[in-house]
Amino acid sequence: MLMYRVELTPDDNDTYLVTCPELPEVTSFGESVEDAVANGSGAIEEALAARLTAFGEIPHPVEGQHMAAVSSLLGIKLQLLWAMREKGWSRADLMRALGWPRNQVDRLFKADHATRLDQFDAAFGALARRLKTMVA
Repeated sequence: MLMYRVELTPDDNDTYLVTCPELPEVTSFGESVEDAVANGSGAIEEALAARLTAFGEIPHPVEGQHMAAVSSLLGIKLQLLWAMREKGWSRADLMRALGWPRNQVDRLFKADHATRLDQFDAAFGALARRLKTMVA
C-alpha cells in the first residue's frame, strides 16, 4: 500500500491543517490527528486521480512523521504509470504491446475504474514486470 507523508499544522480553531509536500494542491483538515490523516488520505487520492487522468507528473511517496494511505487499486495504477515512465513508454506504446484498443488502456489509469487484476498482470507483463501482492 502506498503512503504519502502529510504535514499537520495546528490551526487556531482547535483543528489540524493537512498538507502534502509532494502534492501542493492537497489541503484538508481534521479535528484530531487521526481525523486529519484520514481526511488527508481522501484529499491525496483526489489529487492523484486528477493527475493520473491527465497523465501528469506523479511524485513517489516520501517518508514522514504522519503517513496517509491511498487505496490499493490506485496504488497499482500509479505503479503501472511509473513502470511505463521508467521504460520511456506512452499509453500508445502499451496499447501496441498489448494489442488493446485505446479505451481499454485508458481505463487502466482511471482512478474510479475497477480494473481487473488480470488486466494489470497483462500490462505489467508487457513491461517485463510482475505485480506482486503482500499482506502485512
